[in-house]
Amino acid sequence: MPLLEQVLEKYPKDVKLVFLNFPLRNHNFARQSAAAALAAGNQGKFWPYHDALFRDYSKLNEEKIVSIAVDLGLNMGKFDKDRASPELNNLINRDLQQGQAAGVRGTPTIFINGKLLSNRSLEGFSQAIERELKAKE
Repeated sequence: MPLLEQVLEKYPKDVKLVFLNFPLRNHNFARQSAAAALAAGNQGKFWPYHDALFRDYSKLNEEKIVSIAVDLGLNMGKFDKDRASPELNNLINRDLQQGQAAGVRGTPTIFINGKLLSNRSLEGFSQAIERELKAKE
């Protein structure tokens, strides 16, 4: 089971996962992939689309972006319209600006209550989460 799923399973009432886009400039299809995942999200398929992208991140191109959408059974007219929309582009820009302001330099970058997590093991997550939960008391 992927690490983030383990964390969510261990802390179902205390942890909320927030995902922000941070397409890297040196990755040719990062921005298009981010828009495609958000467009898939408009059809309730963000996470399945996201996961498929990351399985094949080194092989991304326009054909792959479209084939993932087809494989997920998305309405292709809506998918194409949504991924080209200015609203999604603005959302990606906002996410990038937030990441840059927080000091993000690469992906994935993980924060817990605004604090950068350097130990990205289950133990590291647990220690950071437990610290934050104790601070709330």
